[in-house]
Amino acid sequence: MGCVFGKEVPSRKPVERRVDREAGREDRNAEEVRSVKAEAAAAEARNGVGDNRRRKEEGNVRPRRRSSRPSNIPKHVQGEQVAAGWPAWLSEVAGEAINGWTPRRADSFEKLDKIGQGTYSNVYKARDTLTGKIVALKKVRFDNLEPESVKFMAREILILRRLDHPNVVKLEGLVTSRMSCSLYLVFQYMEHDLAGLAASPTIKFTEAQVKCYMHQLISGLEHCHNQNVLHRDIKGSNLLIDNDGILKIADFGLASFFSPNHKQPMTSRVVTLWYRPPELLLGATDYGVGVDLWSAGCILAELLAGKPIMPGRTEVEQLHKIFKLCGSPSEEYWKKSKLPHATIFKPQQSYKRCIRDTFEDFPQSSLPLIDSLLAIDPAERKTATDALRSEFFTTKPYACDPSSLPKYPPSKEMDAKLRDEEARRVRAAAKGHVDGVKKTRRDRGPRAIPAPEANAELQSNVDRRRLITHANAKSKSEKFPPPHQDGTMGYPLGSSQHIDPVFDDPPEVPFSSMNFSIPKAPIQTWSGPLVDPGAVGAPRKKKHLTGDGLSHLKSRKESSRGRASSRSKG
Repeated sequence: MGCVFGKEVPSRKPVERRVDREAGREDRNAEEVRSVKAEAAAAEARNGVGDNRRRKEEGNVRPRRRSSRPSNIPKHVQGEQVAAGWPAWLSEVAGEAINGWTPRRADSFEKLDKIGQGTYSNVYKARDTLTGKIVALKKVRFDNLEPESVKFMAREILILRRLDHPNVVKLEGLVTSRMSCSLYLVFQYMEHDLAGLAASPTIKFTEAQVKCYMHQLISGLEHCHNQNVLHRDIKGSNLLIDNDGILKIADFGLASFFSPNHKQPMTSRVVTLWYRPPELLLGATDYGVGVDLWSAGCILAELLAGKPIMPGRTEVEQLHKIFKLCGSPSEEYWKKSKLPHATIFKPQQSYKRCIRDTFEDFPQSSLPLIDSLLAIDPAERKTATDALRSEFFTTKPYACDPSSLPKYPPSKEMDAKLRDEEARRVRAAAKGHVDGVKKTRRDRGPRAIPAPEANAELQSNVDRRRLITHANAKSKSEKFPPPHQDGTMGYPLGSSQHIDPVFDDPPEVPFSSMNFSIPKAPIQTWSGPLVDPGAVGAPRKKKHLTGDGLSHLKSRKESSRGRASSRSKG
């Protein structure tokens, strides 16, 4: 019996073997080559182009191992992992993610400073006491008593261990212990992130520098997509930069495996709002590399403009900004896409695509690439490989060498936020008190500003939701981040019954001015359960009557019954 790419093939008949021997060694080799190619082609048709090559390189990993849900490992391996120092709750649920590794102890690192904070993690600057090396420690938030939460966290580890590219952050180790309920991910320390640099009032990128950063970003995305990984949260604060000018894609907390030829539903509640593509805003659960490429297009335009190009506050407003800039989807697209919220968000008026007019001051070589990456139809965004071949990267001025980039002082998105808060405090202190309350008016400059978190809503809505759900038992969709439901039917938005089907335009703001101040007038929010039921026509609760009010109501009911009885007798 022969074995080709891990699959069993039948031996040839004796007559065929005699013919082969008579035909000579060349014919046998040709037959074997054809057999291998046929088997490889069949496997690629089943599992996606390039899967066979990856299985060979990665130790014949089966396609099912690419599932976003880590599989269990044999009991004896779990015992070995616990003996090596891993906590039992982690080995039992996510043994595959830690297989072959040994945990580091928490007391072997010294925390120096908090350098980042996300929806599901905190990041610290720390010193490895064994080597003296400065590292970044990412503490992941999860519930170790809930298997789904642990699996969600373990998926990030699986993805990071699979990726290996100069422009993708490298996971260097894990910190935990047998009795620990927490887990830290260890990464190389990076001095900057792109959001922090872009928000600095003293930094303005040249065209060659923008090309340098974008080429690194798209190269990293190309590697991720070739490994069947979607990042699903590309934004400036997740693009880290070291003092040598090397950019690395980081924070794979929302990332997921995908299969180009075997579609499975994924949640649409991913990607930070300002960088979220229209298909996700319209509820798509079947998507691919286009979601990351759209975000890359927003980053490119933001670097050239010096500020975010579509800073929406709600999903409705974000779609409105997208349609105003990129044009309304065609009727053919609406029919072809069959998106869940198409009938709800379909604009009443048609918008003409105006990317080239809006960005007429950009370098001419950048416009075709921006036009392609910001296509409404994901298929028209093509691939990262196509983007790298665009004239933006093949015309002068060419992308500069990363080592030639200026040396900036450490600057991250958190630093930009702290600068803004300090500036507001200084202005408030200078203006004094008004009726015992400090003035804290927003005053945002024309420079780039930090983007909200993925899935973020207005803080008032978030606070209200916390109050509502605090005393109630939480469902899985409330306990865990939305992507834990990838592979099912996506995140249950539960919002179609809470919003007006008419696509209302938000308050008009001139696109060219990009004034980010928020008007005091109430704005429409699309946030499902966060919407006030009383504001959207939900049935009001009956008033509880006591005393005279209740007796008056009873007498009215009795009199109405008497009139109805007299009419029936008549």
